[in-house]
Amino acid sequence: MAATAMVSGACSVRRVDRSSIPAAAAAPSLSSSSSSSSSWRLLGRSNLHVAAARRRLACRASAAPSPSVLHSSEAKCSENAWSLIWSPQSSSQILGGDGHGEPDYGPRVVKMKSGNKYRSCSRLLPLSARQSVPGIWAPGATFEFRQSTKTGLKDFLHISDFDKDTIMKILHHAAEVKALLKSGDRSFQPFKGKTMSMIFTKPSMRTRVSFETGFSLLGGHAIYLGPDDIQMGKREETRDVARVLSRYNDIIMARVFAHQDILDLAKYASVPVVNGLTDYNHPCQIMADALTIIEHIGKLEGLKIVYVGDGNNIVHSWLLLASIIPLHFVCACPEGFEPDKDTVERARSTGVSKIEIIHDPAVAVKGADVVYSDVWASMGQKEEAAYRKEKFQGFQINEALMELAGPKAYFMHCLPAERGVEVTDGVIEAPNSIVFPQAENRMHAQNAIMLHLFGL
Repeated sequence: MAATAMVSGACSVRRVDRSSIPAAAAAPSLSSSSSSSSSWRLLGRSNLHVAAARRRLACRASAAPSPSVLHSSEAKCSENAWSLIWSPQSSSQILGGDGHGEPDYGPRVVKMKSGNKYRSCSRLLPLSARQSVPGIWAPGATFEFRQSTKTGLKDFLHISDFDKDTIMKILHHAAEVKALLKSGDRSFQPFKGKTMSMIFTKPSMRTRVSFETGFSLLGGHAIYLGPDDIQMGKREETRDVARVLSRYNDIIMARVFAHQDILDLAKYASVPVVNGLTDYNHPCQIMADALTIIEHIGKLEGLKIVYVGDGNNIVHSWLLLASIIPLHFVCACPEGFEPDKDTVERARSTGVSKIEIIHDPAVAVKGADVVYSDVWASMGQKEEAAYRKEKFQGFQINEALMELAGPKAYFMHCLPAERGVEVTDGVIEAPNSIVFPQAENRMHAQNAIMLHLFGL
């Protein structure tokens, strides 16, 4: 007769009583309305904040279940608990969870329950978990644990897929992990033993290096797949690519041209898919932007963000963010280069933010907290470069335009920049330019996004 046992907080859970952490050691709040710029700047340097971040991250890493268990597109639980049924594995040798390649005939998950639904899966239970709770591994034994963070959605495709609280929690987590990495501490290894495939049909230095470095610093291994390695929709159907890579990897990141490609990847992949950029939107960039703004201004909510240039994927992502976090977002662009009308109307219809699409940059930038720019001709539009350069005359961000914005306005650019075209050299090199902290924060924001998708 099968033995049954219910165990809370398995996988060697070590819960930390947050009330025991001294107030002085706690990381500053990321409340979009109450955070101070000084506290955010302190976060990167203070040993107290680093120590507090280290304790919280260690708690998350130990308390959360193995993310691979949750790799189901249907894994959207309404309560913060999962029940698993295990069966013994004895037909073949399996590498043990101790990382030394020892033979292991341990139990595997055969069913996963969320609420009243069971889903089949086949994952090896971590060795440390079996050692911590002996005597319950009879066939059919039931095992329960609780997540420290609900994963919610499987993928990160659009910022607006998530609510305000979730976005702010991810940003808070990004700040914690950044503080730890900046301190030189490399003990936090939540991605150890995990692999990520990085699909690039659209090349990028920042996207590749930030994802690959970030995943490596947290213990994982990233695999680059360039245009010569993978041709989705041409040499192989996207749905086949998604299914194959899901069997090799724990997560997939893709930077592609067509937005439908990322949607198809997510539909058919059984592991999380991260949107590294499409022609429609660029959510990882906007998360990095939000983190950078909070670090320098102290808040995000209520700010006036002015984008000057082409109504492209960056603008769409800001509009999607403005649909969940209150902002005053202005896009100043030439006529005929406005952002997607449906996306504009969607952002306006929520009533969350004030949205303006205008054609005079001098009017747009007045009172701006942030002035933002991007190239006038994106990748795949270079044949239009001369035409666009003519149409965008008067939309260059230069010293005169920044003076109209005011002395407190910051300049941002997602890079690469064509200096002397959409922005002058002087603006990029000015003290109020934060383009390089912005570029660095791609890595930290993306790390936090992946931690969230893994449920860590």
